[in-house]
Amino acid sequence: MRGIVSPALRQSGLYPSEPREAVGAHDSSWDLKGAHVRQHRTPRLLGTLLLVAAASISVVGATSSAAGRTAVPLGRVVPAPASVDEGGSPYGITRDTRIRVDDSREVRRVGAYLAGVLRPSTGYRLPVTDRGTGGIRLRLGDRTLGDEGYRLDSGRNGVTITAGKPAGLFHGVQTLRQLLPAAVERDSVQPGPWLVAGGTIEDTPRYGYRGAMLDVSRHFFTVAQVERYIDELALYKINKLHLHLSDDQGWRIAVDSWPRLATHGGSTEVGGGPAGFYTKDQYRQIVRYASERYLDVVPEIDMPGHTNAALASYARLNCDGTAPPLYTGTEVGFSSLCVGKPVTYDFVDDVIRELAALTPGKYLHIGGDEAHSTSHADYVTFMDKVQPLVAKYGKKVMGWHQLTGATPAKGALAQYWGLDDTDAAEKEQVVRAARNGTGLVLSPADRVYLDMKYTEDTPLGQDWAGLVEVRRAYDWDPGTYLPGAPASAIRGVEAPLWTETIVTGADIDYMAFPRLPGVAELGWSPASTHDWDTYKVRLAAQGPRWDALGIGYYKSPQVPWPGV
Repeated sequence: MRGIVSPALRQSGLYPSEPREAVGAHDSSWDLKGAHVRQHRTPRLLGTLLLVAAASISVVGATSSAAGRTAVPLGRVVPAPASVDEGGSPYGITRDTRIRVDDSREVRRVGAYLAGVLRPSTGYRLPVTDRGTGGIRLRLGDRTLGDEGYRLDSGRNGVTITAGKPAGLFHGVQTLRQLLPAAVERDSVQPGPWLVAGGTIEDTPRYGYRGAMLDVSRHFFTVAQVERYIDELALYKINKLHLHLSDDQGWRIAVDSWPRLATHGGSTEVGGGPAGFYTKDQYRQIVRYASERYLDVVPEIDMPGHTNAALASYARLNCDGTAPPLYTGTEVGFSSLCVGKPVTYDFVDDVIRELAALTPGKYLHIGGDEAHSTSHADYVTFMDKVQPLVAKYGKKVMGWHQLTGATPAKGALAQYWGLDDTDAAEKEQVVRAARNGTGLVLSPADRVYLDMKYTEDTPLGQDWAGLVEVRRAYDWDPGTYLPGAPASAIRGVEAPLWTETIVTGADIDYMAFPRLPGVAELGWSPASTHDWDTYKVRLAAQGPRWDALGIGYYKSPQVPWPGV
């Protein structure tokens, strides 16, 4: 998954830093539009500031003004919609606009979310109501659009978003945001006008699993920082947040029956120093926040390897009965649960039981990668005993693709993280499991690992899987990536962000953007829309939106950013 690495040095003066927070503290400066708390934005990257300072004020002003007067074309959306029919008069949001909703709690909640996005920048009241005509209408009623699809119709008299289920309405709202000027994302009143181009978008996702993983074990991130990332994911229709909750360096979730896992195992992180963990209430808060944005949380407890934090917390989990010290380095593959001890399975049962009770989503990730200190026979024995425990508590198994070296449970998902040039035998093992019914989520490390450096000069990240520029992250097809795997086995894609060198919220933003939207498009958009030359133009148009949201991003020279 990560390889054997050393921490990258943070280069003084090249990248901003921010103070670490106490466990559970809420950093309101990291909230995006739609979050519960809305305050000032975070500082931009130094490089971004220099670019802005160097730009001509008159040019920037002219560009902003022109953008405000001209409606964004319907097709300039990320992810690319399945179908776009442009034409007709645009609709202008005014102080008289209402957000009309069906008389149901979930639709009203989506309407309130939309109002929360639009009110600060427009200065309009935008009442959410089930009465009246015109304005912006959110309605359920077309089951042919599936669980997440939507149709957006815009014309002189208003905008209507139709869906079969509330998740589709929410995704349609994200498209509506992108059809408005980037200034709509700001926290203060902007001049407008707020035009939505005329025409129709009809849109359904290619894959049902569109994920992003955040490693909170190598470095710990607060609830507020995780919520901010959730808002960023939601903007691009990602529907799974995979939280890597345990590893050698830290255990990040409270377990009542094994309390030292969190209090001792969660007390440090890569590089040393205090870290933290999520109480059960804090974890529930993350799950609830994600659910309100139609993301499922997929929690991961990595095992039988990557377990030093647990082994350090309880001596009896070790084969020799001796607890190792806490670990703050970055090497991998040295730890293992004691497969032959009955207490190991009491431990796993308790952890899975408590975590499953907190998690409404259907998947629980059991890791399974880089178990170099576990023999193959022991690995198979361990997985044969642990997978039924996941089913016992009503969840489906998800694991890294090494799980296919054992016998994946019925309904399991294997997450492939190999490289383009991974050994053919290893790929064939994964493909064989897929032919036997195991679903695949694709996370090729040299394509979508967001902690890989963009270039040799990137101040953060690693390069063991190679350098991953924006085009490389986008320019591949999940449907054909693993030759021989049945198309029906490919359930989606996921972009992991490992945090050996990622310390702050600004670090997350810089490594995720602009690559994350491309992975989201691979998961959502039809293969027929896949084209780098058109995508890079749509991606470039997202830059001003990220500026408005306070997202400091890497200005790749591969992308024609406005004003650069």
